[in-house]
Amino acid sequence: METRGFFLLFKGKAFDFILKQYFCTFVLKIGLPALRGPCTRLDPSIFMKLGHKEITKTLKLLIKLMELHGENSFKIGSYQKAVNTLERGMEQDASQLSEAELREIPGIGKSLAEVIATLAQTGQHAILGEFLEKTPEGLLEVLELKGLGPKKVQALWKELGISSTHELMEACRSGQVAALKGFGKKTQESILEALAFREEQAGKRLYADIEQAVARLVADMEALEGVLRVAPTGAFRRAMEIIEELELLVAVEHAPRFMAQFGERLEAFGLQADERRSSPFTFRGTWEQEGLQVAVYACSEPDWERQWFLRGSAKAHLLHSIKEKPLAQWFQEGSWESEEAFYAHVGLPFIPAPLREGLMEFTWAEDPKALLEEKDLVGTLHNHSTYSDGQHTLREMAEAARQLGLTYLGISDHSRAASYAGGLSIEEVEQQWREIEALNEEMAPFRIFKGIESDILPDGSLDYPDEVLAGFDFVVSSIHSGLSMDRQKATERLIRAIKNPYTTILGHPTGRLLLRRAAYPIDHRAVIDACAEEEVAIEINANPWRLDLDWRWVHYALSKGVRLAINPDAHTKEGYADMRFGVLVGQKGGLHPEMTLNAWSQEELARYFEERKKKKRKQ
Repeated sequence: METRGFFLLFKGKAFDFILKQYFCTFVLKIGLPALRGPCTRLDPSIFMKLGHKEITKTLKLLIKLMELHGENSFKIGSYQKAVNTLERGMEQDASQLSEAELREIPGIGKSLAEVIATLAQTGQHAILGEFLEKTPEGLLEVLELKGLGPKKVQALWKELGISSTHELMEACRSGQVAALKGFGKKTQESILEALAFREEQAGKRLYADIEQAVARLVADMEALEGVLRVAPTGAFRRAMEIIEELELLVAVEHAPRFMAQFGERLEAFGLQADERRSSPFTFRGTWEQEGLQVAVYACSEPDWERQWFLRGSAKAHLLHSIKEKPLAQWFQEGSWESEEAFYAHVGLPFIPAPLREGLMEFTWAEDPKALLEEKDLVGTLHNHSTYSDGQHTLREMAEAARQLGLTYLGISDHSRAASYAGGLSIEEVEQQWREIEALNEEMAPFRIFKGIESDILPDGSLDYPDEVLAGFDFVVSSIHSGLSMDRQKATERLIRAIKNPYTTILGHPTGRLLLRRAAYPIDHRAVIDACAEEEVAIEINANPWRLDLDWRWVHYALSKGVRLAINPDAHTKEGYADMRFGVLVGQKGGLHPEMTLNAWSQEELARYFEERKKKKRKQ
């Protein structure tokens, strides 16, 4: 039985540990021999205490399993109430509270307090193991498909005997699902689309999710005898948002000796060789813990610069013609001390690796403005607090931003239409404004800007009446519901919101969740052109699951004079760190500080917000 698919269903780094832990405990308990080996080889460190976020995710999984197995609605409701409390109803970190303290929190009763405390202290609980034991492994994959809740999965399981995605695919193709009560042809088509999307994303990982593991692997390899240096190359070096294969370049004293030594350490590195695709100077195989293909290229130190350039640039970049000769050929015909020296030789400024995709870098090279760097960001916009679905209070979010050296915070909690995320009523908006004003007086010169993430409603209008929208310093307009749209409908909906005089920033334009949910199709040019006409900025949502606006459209936005904002969409203090991933997206599109809203000083941004509002009022 294959376990990797199960482990990779849940992409959160810490949650990977939780699920491995529970599943392996379950496997060892019931004695599945095919799984006993892989589980016992897992590092004991996965048996760990859980944090607040991981506890919440574990309870959500439990709720799904309870619904699947027909647990009574009262018990399910109590778990859901606890999840709501953990997500929006408490300021404390649940993992730091005792069972007695948890019992005192409204929404968490005696039994849930015990479950949460046990998860926090031991990283495991018998309840989840019990539900997993009576759930076919493949059904857990079915549960994760978009548009299929536990009730529908239960019907597929009980009525059609479906216990895996493969069986579900066959049932859809034969029309059995469409014939099932409560499903129909439209649902069957949606399931087939979800299955196709899942298959397409298999074996891929987010750059952000593997970044730390890659750093550890590089450090381990550097410790091998005869290794001079190791560095990621390929798509990882170019900071692609999704990695399909991790490529590592290794400079060594003696390649055959290194490859022999490396082959002896594969198990320690968590690698499995693919002998058919490997060669004397190249290892190819699978990085089992990450479910990712890996290639390791051994080279001599004198050959490093050649390999570093050729393997670190996309093929389209290397094929770009300079004086009727491909860039790669120019490089191969000479000997270069550095990439900088090579680019200078062919009459180009140094082109950083993230730009080398063969799309717009040579246009950028005609007027090479300094690319945005993380240090250029002096503030953060689009952040959430406990007023909606954030995990830290407004004060805590502000203090954390100030401690990072930022000079301002744009708070933009969810609007009232987002009831699932604790969207703010008009009364709560006014309450938040009063708190912001008090904090601004107390924390000056640091400033909190009054913002909102206003839902773009199905007809393209914004949540809240105009008189409320007028009171915000800025408005991030985003789509969160009704995501099943064709290209025309989605584009028209966005453009109507863009034309609303109160929209300051267009939030995550395509609604995508990388590897989890496809973007709704939009006419990017039409949307960006509308933003240019209405002087609306576009966010690069820096959450690693979104990275939306896609980097492939950043240069077009800049060419139209559209400003961008690196927005972390932070729901915790720690979420500010995601801005660095947004910076990478910006760099890949040629973004520079002058066109980045939150690289502007507090005074510049305040003046921009105010002048824009005045201009829109006159129109």
